[in-house]
Amino acid sequence: MQQNLKQYLFLLMVVVMVNLGNAQFKATSKWKALFAVGLNSPSSSGFVENAAAQTVNFPTVNLGIQHMFKSLYGVKLDYGFNRFKNESDSPEFKVNYSRINAQFVFDPTAYINFLPTRMSTVLHAGPGISFVKPLGNLGDNKQTYMNLLGGLELHYAINDKVAIYTDLAYIYGLTSLDDYNPEISGLGAFNGSVINLTFGIAVSLSGCQFCD
Repeated sequence: MQQNLKQYLFLLMVVVMVNLGNAQFKATSKWKALFAVGLNSPSSSGFVENAAAQTVNFPTVNLGIQHMFKSLYGVKLDYGFNRFKNESDSPEFKVNYSRINAQFVFDPTAYINFLPTRMSTVLHAGPGISFVKPLGNLGDNKQTYMNLLGGLELHYAINDKVAIYTDLAYIYGLTSLDDYNPEISGLGAFNGSVINLTFGIAVSLSGCQFCD
């Protein structure tokens, strides 16, 4: 009888520890810092006639700070830098494209029952400002305009403080070359949208302080 009791107690301890571990990985830290690098693809329609960028460009760098009000939702402020250059059959140019976005963050993981314990998803979207700066002697064609960004992140928790993640985001430019007076028509001008695919790390800044 005593032996069976010990076995039951041991089994109970294992179940409790597993559940606590799962709760830790599913919990959402109030504050997180995010850093990611990856690739970008600018829309071909964003360039002047007879000019086009490579379909896939490197690098893309994203830096962000995130605050969750609840485990389901929060906000994020992030900065992104992209560089793209001309396609081989296009006149030579290079463009630095950077942005700042304030975003709403939604974590639907609690509603997705089939995900493994350590995995979570994050949807994010919000307005921002894009800065386009052609390099070299094309600097006169720099632009600043509003954008709308939407994206999906997939996180894998290494422990309760650090996670690796991938982010697929679409940045829609709220502009047109016709918006400028005089019209910007030179090489390196860009008024289109950009797709980003990045891989990075998310680090909790609030220790074991979670939202709920």
